[in-house]
Amino acid sequence: MSTSRKTSRKPLLYAAGVAVAAITLGVVSWQTTAPRQEHDRPTASASASDAPDSGAFAELKALARREAGDKLAVGRTDAPVVLIEYSDFKCGYCAKFARDTEPALIEKYVNDGTLRIEWRNFPIFGAESEAAAKAAWAAGQQDRFAAFHTAAYAEGAKAKGFGADRLTELAREAGVPDLDRFKADMAGEQAATALRRDREEGYRIGVQSTPSFLVNGQPLAGAQPLAAFTAAIDRAKAQAKAQ
Repeated sequence: MSTSRKTSRKPLLYAAGVAVAAITLGVVSWQTTAPRQEHDRPTASASASDAPDSGAFAELKALARREAGDKLAVGRTDAPVVLIEYSDFKCGYCAKFARDTEPALIEKYVNDGTLRIEWRNFPIFGAESEAAAKAAWAAGQQDRFAAFHTAAYAEGAKAKGFGADRLTELAREAGVPDLDRFKADMAGEQAATALRRDREEGYRIGVQSTPSFLVNGQPLAGAQPLAAFTAAIDRAKAQAKAQ
């Protein structure tokens, strides 16, 4: 799992509307749910009953945006479970999740209306990470985020880097119809604002590595096996049904 501690020295950002308890819980939970030794076994995310303050989990759950116009999300806005993913396109374990796990989650849970997946750009590996994040956002403005995401996380894609020409190549591969608009959007203030919103949210709640996830507010860290995600989603679905 790629860690921001070695690549980013930015402090946590505290904003009004999110309790300090939620931030503290987030830091502890990301650590306790992190996979052990090479991601070789499932590690259950912390449950609400384990939380010292269930209200803090409610704060984290409330981060689900459920915006109908979110170009970087997949699934119904009224799905009972929302998985929020904080990821970096230069992160190898993020690519592992994208290739090995996410398609199965989409097939099993998104397609039947159980799950919504909301992407958060959380670049921690420097300028190319930030450029790739803005490029993904720009591709999304033309409804090609999913295709860009697939192309950027394809086997061997990371080794080619994310320079300007490479990002345009990925956009072309993803079928972005207007490449001039793509380049303008990528360089524009809206892309920078969207990136800042996502990244500040992650730092605010204690995300320290990529990929990191919230499943209805329950932290889950790392590209864990599929079983860890299905267990977390099934548990969240049952909790939502019981409410």
